[in-house]
Amino acid sequence: MVVRMRHTRSHTANRRSHHALKAPALAVCKNCNATHRPHHMCLECGYYNGRQVMDLQAKKEARQTRLEAKRSAQNVAVADNTPEAAADEGKK
Repeated sequence: MVVRMRHTRSHTANRRSHHALKAPALAVCKNCNATHRPHHMCLECGYYNGRQVMDLQAKKEARQTRLEAKRSAQNVAVADNTPEAAADEGKK
């Protein structure tokens, strides 16, 4: 199908005038004064509406220990795959 009528620049600009991005609305946390989305938990401290809904400190510590265990397992695997270890196995 062929376009029969061309839209003028002003008509196109009027249509696109609502396409601009808007800054998100932010609220201030009552516990730590950090900004967060309204009606959502604060991502810094885990509080919502004056009460703690998630212990983010414990989650961060658990994630850190998990990552350290993963790194140590990778280091052990890399140490096992060294050429010296492969040569020692070949001699046996």
